[in-house]
Amino acid sequence: MGKTETKARAGEAVSPVAEVKSAVTGFMSDFKTFKDDIHARLQKQEEQLTMLDRKSLSYSRPALAAAADFDAPHQKAFNAYLRSGDDDGLRGLEIEGKSMSSAVNSDGGYLVDSQTADQVKAVLNTTASIRAVANVVNVEAASYDVLIDSGEVGAGWADETSATGETGTPNIERITIPLHELSALPKTSQRLLDDSAFDIEAWLAGRIADKFARAEAAAFVNGDGVDKPTGFLSHASVDNEVWEWGNLGYVPTGQDGDFYSGNALIDLVYALGAEYRAGASFVMNSKTAGAVRKLKDADGRFLWSDGLAAGEPARLLGYPVLIAEDMPDVAPNATAIAFGDFGAGYTVVERPDLRVLRDPFSAKPHVLFYATKRIGGDVSDFAAIKLLKFSVS
Repeated sequence: MGKTETKARAGEAVSPVAEVKSAVTGFMSDFKTFKDDIHARLQKQEEQLTMLDRKSLSYSRPALAAAADFDAPHQKAFNAYLRSGDDDGLRGLEIEGKSMSSAVNSDGGYLVDSQTADQVKAVLNTTASIRAVANVVNVEAASYDVLIDSGEVGAGWADETSATGETGTPNIERITIPLHELSALPKTSQRLLDDSAFDIEAWLAGRIADKFARAEAAAFVNGDGVDKPTGFLSHASVDNEVWEWGNLGYVPTGQDGDFYSGNALIDLVYALGAEYRAGASFVMNSKTAGAVRKLKDADGRFLWSDGLAAGEPARLLGYPVLIAEDMPDVAPNATAIAFGDFGAGYTVVERPDLRVLRDPFSAKPHVLFYATKRIGGDVSDFAAIKLLKFSVS
C-alpha cells in the first residue's frame, strides 16, 4: 500500500485532523484497488472450472446427501412398481454397477429402495427381541461360520536360560449358522394404491417390519432350526455344576414353579463367567418380570429398579432387563429367565437386502406384496448364557 505524506510549508503547523483525513483517503483508495483485484481473480478461476472439476466437487458433498441423490431414481421406480406394477424403471436401473433386472425371479422380487429398507431395519432394531442384545452380522453368503475357542490355551513361565516346555493347544469349535427365508405378505387395495396421497413406502415398511419382528423374536428364543433360526432355548440345558460345551447351564430356584428366595437370581449372576458379566443382561417376559419386581433382599430392598431416564431399560441386580414376550412363563421346570452376554452368546446373521414381489392376481381385487429376506441365528458361545430353572434341582 502506498504512503501518504503530508508536507508542511516551512514555518507552518500541520493540522492533526487534516493529516488523519488524508491518511484515511489514501487507505480507502488502496483497499478498493485490492478488492477489485481479488474479485477479478475469482472470476477468472470460475471461468477456468471445467466439467471434470464440477463432477469432482459433486462427489465431495456429504455422504448422506450423495446417497439421497443416488437413491432417488431407485425410490421413484420402486414407487411406480408398487402402485401400478410398472417395473420398466427398475429393470433399467443400475445400483452399484448391477442391473436391477438380475434381482428378480431367482431371489423372489425386486430390491426395495434404501429408505424403505432403513425404516424396516429401524423397527427391527428397536423391537423387544434378542436382536437388540445379540451380535448381528451382515453377509452375502448362504451361511456363516463362527469359530470359538472352547478350551484353555496353555501358558507357562520361563526364564532366559531354561528350555520352554510345550503348552496345551486350544479346542476350536466351529458353529455354522445357515440363513433361512423369512417372508411377509401384506395386502391392500388397488384403489388405495391409486391415491397419490397414500404413502405406499411407509405403509409397506410398517407392515413388513411388524410381521418380521414378531417372527424373528419367536425364532430367536424357541426356533427349532428347521427353515428358521435356532432359538437359544432349543438347545439342551444341564445343571451348571456339570455344564459342558454344547449345552446351556441352568441354576435351579429351589422350588418347583416359583422362587424359594431372591438368592437364586444372585446365584444365576455368578454362575456366569466374569469375562461375560460386564456385557450381560437378563431376558424374561412381562409376566415373569411382574413376579421378579416383588422380590426383595434380606434388608427389604427391591432387587428390581426402573430406568432413571426415558428409554433406559429397567435393571435387576444392576444389570439391564430385556422383555422378550416369547420367553416361557414361570412354571415347574420352566427356564423362564436367561442371563448372559448375548452379544457373545447369540449371533444373528442376515443378508442386508430386502425384496418385494407385487402380486395383483392371487387375491383380487386386492394386491399382495410378497416381501422376503434371508436371516439365521444360533448360539455362538454356550458359556455366555445361563438359565434360571424353576425347579428344586
